[in-house]
Amino acid sequence: MLGFLVHAPLSEHETYQVSYDGEGRYRFVYSVNPTGKNWQAIFSLAYQLPIGGIGAAAEDVTMMVPATPESRQAATLMFRMFIAVDDLGTPAGAVTLRGAWNFQTPPGWDTVYTPIFNMIERPIAPMLIVRVETDWFAHDTEFRYILQPGESITASHSLPIGQAVFVPREAITLLDATEEEAAERSRSREMFFHDKASVRQKTPYGLEYSPHYLRTSRSD
Repeated sequence: MLGFLVHAPLSEHETYQVSYDGEGRYRFVYSVNPTGKNWQAIFSLAYQLPIGGIGAAAEDVTMMVPATPESRQAATLMFRMFIAVDDLGTPAGAVTLRGAWNFQTPPGWDTVYTPIFNMIERPIAPMLIVRVETDWFAHDTEFRYILQPGESITASHSLPIGQAVFVPREAITLLDATEEEAAERSRSREMFFHDKASVRQKTPYGLEYSPHYLRTSRSD
C-alpha cells in the first residue's frame, strides 16, 4: 500500500471554496447543505496580505445568514481550521489546505505530502511536495497548492485534497565511481541507444517510436 488519500476536516453536509484574486487577496466561502437539497453559503471571508510584506493582514467577514458578533469570531476560527493562514502567499498564490488526520510514523520513517496521483481533470493547480520527519512529532497534515489569479479550490467531505506517503529514512553514502564502472556505464548507455534506434515501429498515424525500453524492462 502506498500511503493514504487525505480529506479536508468536513462533514458530508459541509463544503468550502478558497480562491486567489491576485495581489495577495484571498476569498474563503463556507457553505452547508443540512437538508441534502440545496447548498447555502453561511459566510465569506476576504483576506488581504500586507502590501509589500509590511504591516498586518486584513480580514473582512461577511455573514450571509442572521448572525451575532460571536458568529464573526467563529467564522475566523473556522477559516483557520481549514486553511493554514500563516502560509498564505508563500510563494505568491499559495494556499495551504489542512487535512483531517495527522500521522506519526515508526522510528526511521518519514511522511511525504503529495497531490493526488493520476488526477488528470483540468485545471489542476500545482502543489509543493514536502517530506517531513514524522517519527518524533505528528506534523500537521497540510497540502500547499499554488493558485493563479482567478483560480479556486473546492473541498468537500468526499473529495480528497492530497495524499500522504510513508517512506523509510535511510543513510546514503556517495562514492566516486571507478574507471571500470564509468566505462561500463558508458558502454551500456551506448548499447541501449543503439538497440533502441534499431527497433522502430509506426503508429496508425504515421509516427515512429521504439518499444525497446518497454520490452527490456519487462524481460526480467
